[in-house]
Amino acid sequence: MSSPNRTPSQTPVQAAGCVLWRRARSGGELEVCLVHRPKYDDWSHPKGKLKRGEDPLAGALREVEEETGYRAAPGAALPTVSYHANGRPKEVRYWAAEAVSGGFSPNDEVDRLLWLPPTTARTRLTQPRDRDLVDALLNTMRLA
Repeated sequence: MSSPNRTPSQTPVQAAGCVLWRRARSGGELEVCLVHRPKYDDWSHPKGKLKRGEDPLAGALREVEEETGYRAAPGAALPTVSYHANGRPKEVRYWAAEAVSGGFSPNDEVDRLLWLPPTTARTRLTQPRDRDLVDALLNTMRLA
């Protein structure tokens, strides 16, 4: 929500995404999905800006499907991440989400996708703030 005293450049951009996971076909080990965005040449979790009036969880699931081609079953809420992007504050709400169907095809936003064990995913992620989300996913799965 924007404060009446905030200028548009101070109002956080609202976004949402998921730490998408699945069980590996061989062995059933946990794998985390990372996407490569050529525009930024980075590895991150699927996420994107919310549409006006869009529910954050619905937006997170929409972004996952648009960027990865996978439909996801949402799980626990994960920490919200706040940072500055293009000179504006940004808040990204995250959820754990299990990939249930679909498949990846490269698109304008994402040219590559990897399914990696959590420890490998942590080292591949470009931003340290995204690494903390892998830890949050693992913690929620231990508690489930």
